[in-house]
Amino acid sequence: MQPATPARPFAAAGGGGPTSRGVTGFLSHPNLGSPGSVDKIFGVFAVNGWHNVLHLATGLLGLAAAGYLARTYALAFGLLYVVVAVWGFIIGGGDSILGIVPVNTADNVLHLIIGVLGLAAGAASPVAANTRPAPA
Repeated sequence: MQPATPARPFAAAGGGGPTSRGVTGFLSHPNLGSPGSVDKIFGVFAVNGWHNVLHLATGLLGLAAAGYLARTYALAFGLLYVVVAVWGFIIGGGDSILGIVPVNTADNVLHLIIGVLGLAAGAASPVAANTRPAPA
């Protein structure tokens, strides 16, 4: 297991948050069949069933990575969310990424903040030392 680094709590929170968000999202919007059908969580964040699937996938990856691959997860997750935020800002609020994942300005801002935090946590965490013995 990696020593305590900023990436480990980020991976745990980056795993737990989206996982719980995806599960609760399916309670309010379980439909995967209609990408155009969008609900608003807390009256602010645009979601649909596919958005919930992405939250579950990235969240479960974070939980799995929290012990050994936290730095890699923080950097990859951070970069992914920055790209999603920039993409969302480019297409504008009320549209969807790839025609299936709805985004709005609140989503874009949240994705940007989470992405920057992930990149910062990954950058602030040292690369894990290779603990395997050198071949003889």
